[in-house]
Amino acid sequence: MALLAGCAADPDPARIARLAGPLPVPARWPAGAAYPIPGDLAQPAYSYRAVFGDARLVTLIDRAQAHNQDVALAIANVAAARAQFQAQRAAQFPQIGTSLGYNRAGGTASNSPPNVFTAEGTLASYEVDLFGRLRDLTTAQRATYLASRAAAQAARLMVAASTANAWLAYGADASLLSVARQTAASASTGAALTAKRVRGGIAPLSDQRQAELIQHIAEADVAAQTNALAQDANALRLLVGAEVSDAELPGSIDDAGAHLAEVPAGLDSAILLRRPDVVQAEYALAANDARVGAARAALFPKITLTGVLGVASTALSSLFTGGAFAFAAGAGLSYPIFDAGAARAGLQLSQAQREAALAEYRKAIEAAFSDVANALARRGTIDAQLSASTAARDAAADNARLARERYTGGVATHLESLTAEQALYTQQKALVAVELARANNLVGLYRALGGDDL
Repeated sequence: MALLAGCAADPDPARIARLAGPLPVPARWPAGAAYPIPGDLAQPAYSYRAVFGDARLVTLIDRAQAHNQDVALAIANVAAARAQFQAQRAAQFPQIGTSLGYNRAGGTASNSPPNVFTAEGTLASYEVDLFGRLRDLTTAQRATYLASRAAAQAARLMVAASTANAWLAYGADASLLSVARQTAASASTGAALTAKRVRGGIAPLSDQRQAELIQHIAEADVAAQTNALAQDANALRLLVGAEVSDAELPGSIDDAGAHLAEVPAGLDSAILLRRPDVVQAEYALAANDARVGAARAALFPKITLTGVLGVASTALSSLFTGGAFAFAAGAGLSYPIFDAGAARAGLQLSQAQREAALAEYRKAIEAAFSDVANALARRGTIDAQLSASTAARDAAADNARLARERYTGGVATHLESLTAEQALYTQQKALVAVELARANNLVGLYRALGGDDL
């Protein structure tokens, strides 16, 4: 029996490691000019409370974990998978029942006793799991249940990251709205002064139209950013599953990103094995591996036991006397002599499904490595881009000031001044975009490395 039991799959971590082979990714993250210095990195252990920092954002994420419908669906799936596991596990144990009965017979032609009282205990058809078929099916269902738990963790992780990204997007759009309003107000003042110069015959009408052009562009951006801000708030409400107050929203991208912490990236790529999607794929592989064992065990004979133990009497008072006792027991062995290859095909199917699950597992690891490598590359270059973008904004602001002074002094044309103002507006918007990209990169690293607090 011990030898035959070895035919069943044993999807423990060591077996999964043997099935999967070496990790299909390098042992270290990529290195080069685009990446942070490896010596500065440490093995990560972090939570969204530490990474995101801002109490307003943490409160929203906490609320999203409690009310988001994607999370609720994932939790319901976990409960269903747990119940299926418990039902499958119950098949390994005998089902014992009991029954009480009373029969009355009558008529002149009846030779049966008029009253019959019975009490029985029954052992339903119970399969002796000699070859481990039921055990492997239970193991497979347990792995499926654990995969659903990993899927729920992945859902929680995605909701946390999505909430942070939506919160940052609101801050960026708030900054863009502020820049658009400032530009529209400045352009409106400039257009009014230019109109006076036109009426006084000092400036041509083209100067007024050029000033009005920048004003109207900025006013259109004010309307667009007002709409974007409303949509950002709606996106946050959907993620959180509840109302979001104005006090919980950032006033600008600087406000939103002020408390984001640097996320250390581990030197060893084996850290990817803790990502929820990788864990889910690993348990899916374990489940399919166990089903191979169950399909293989189905090729062997099936042994079942049945039994009935009870008492019967024509009088209720003598129902439990010694003479009323009776029992019956039986055993059966079944083996399909000819099934047109169905059992063998079932084994081949389960083996093919295991190979597919193995490919999915390795693919999940490769995708996880790519996610982290891309996030690290962005992290290694974003500060330089932010510094250059800030310098460009400052230079554009100084150039706009000088152009206004030159125009006022009659040295430069009005077109030069307006061009400088437009360049400043463009650089201000570009800087907001880079600040948002830097903040989103920190959130992306948290998600890519599979936050360990959910």
